[in-house]
Amino acid sequence: MSDALKALNNLRTLRAEARNIDVAALEEMLEKFAVVVAERREEAEAETAAQREKEEKLALYKEMLLKDGIDISDLAQLTTQESKPKSKRAPRPAKYKFIDEQGNEKLWTGQGRTPSPIKAALEAGGSMDDFLI
Repeated sequence: MSDALKALNNLRTLRAEARNIDVAALEEMLEKFAVVVAERREEAEAETAAQREKEEKLALYKEMLLKDGIDISDLAQLTTQESKPKSKRAPRPAKYKFIDEQGNEKLWTGQGRTPSPIKAALEAGGSMDDFLI
């Protein structure tokens, strides 16, 4: 909770701050605060009504399923059968070959961050064609 909200929630702090503000400004703040509270109440009521409507629909569907002799687990199986597993993309073939700092030969596909030995060679005026396989 922010410091401003903590101050609004503390009666002692409110009284101390209110002493420094004239009554007209306090009344204006009160009106604005009342508008904010009313809007928040409407939002909460709309959320509650939507949840209640959803629960009523679910109860109706459950009743219809039981009336027709359909088990809920049968419906759950339908959703698992329809979803296709994601196929993993095949790895890309290497396009470049270079020697790393330890003297090991490494391969690079050309995607992602440029390896430091290739980057250093490019900064020194080299070409990517020098590393082609």
